[in-house]
Amino acid sequence: MSLLTGGHGLRRAHRADDFGKVAVLLGGDSSEREISLLTGNAVLAALRRRGVDARGFDPRDLPIQEIAAQRFERAWIALHGPGGEDGVMQGALEWLGVPYTGSGVLASSLTMDKIKTKLVVAGAGGAVPHYAVLAGEGDFAAALAAVGLPMMVKPASQGSSLGISKVKTAAELPPAYAAARSVEPIVFAERFVAGPEYTIGVLQDHALPSIRIEPATEFYDYQAKYFRDDTLYRCPSGLDAGEEAALRASALAAFRASDCYGWGRVDFMRDERTGRFYFIEINTVPGMTDHSLVPMAARAAGIDFEELVWRVLETSFARQRK
Repeated sequence: MSLLTGGHGLRRAHRADDFGKVAVLLGGDSSEREISLLTGNAVLAALRRRGVDARGFDPRDLPIQEIAAQRFERAWIALHGPGGEDGVMQGALEWLGVPYTGSGVLASSLTMDKIKTKLVVAGAGGAVPHYAVLAGEGDFAAALAAVGLPMMVKPASQGSSLGISKVKTAAELPPAYAAARSVEPIVFAERFVAGPEYTIGVLQDHALPSIRIEPATEFYDYQAKYFRDDTLYRCPSGLDAGEEAALRASALAAFRASDCYGWGRVDFMRDERTGRFYFIEINTVPGMTDHSLVPMAARAAGIDFEELVWRVLETSFARQRK
């Protein structure tokens, strides 16, 4: 049994002292370390500006037991990818009895696996693109027949679009598979949905305004997400009121079906021919850099960056020790 309640009640903080000493977990040793450092340092600075006793803590440099040894009272998880976003860190913090932000062990582990998340969301009635698991070259012909071209080839459990390729011809599939396989042993092919990408931030069980993403590149890749200045973000996204409400409801339904909590981001593609939205993935620890989407959506809802970081930290109250 968990030492933490894992409850979904929301407690608000009225003073910085309500949080006590806070560890901002950043860096780590995943392939997303660079982005985690950007996220973590931005969070750390915002908390300190609000008077919170926050300290950076890099689990690559210190054993996680130091969280308890140094008497941190809660943790703001700013780790992206395996080891921080996949339930491992959440489980370690529960073992230590330290409350933490965001989703718990189950949801973090589930949503790190894009294939299993699709199964859950589809089972709850959500629309997902056709996909096929690629265990090796022997699966290529079947995937091409079942999924069709163009397709996206992706590692199952990495974020930040690492290892993802768009495949437009059968000859491009082997190198795309190799690129995905180089960062993750489980790879899948997914039907490319021709149309715009939308994302919905979730904060304290409320959906934030949708954002329409218009990359200048072939698709919304790592460089477009974090470093290019020619990616366009539309917020308001241009959806009418009914479409906006429906997309937000779909995001919350996927978030809840996956047992997510506190904050996160849900990504969709919209078929330009039919207008239908397809669920792509959930991020339980989205980026918080100057190019990031959740801060952008929060601003559109009247929530500045410092307030956003504060509200995410409030989600840790749901995981107080019994």
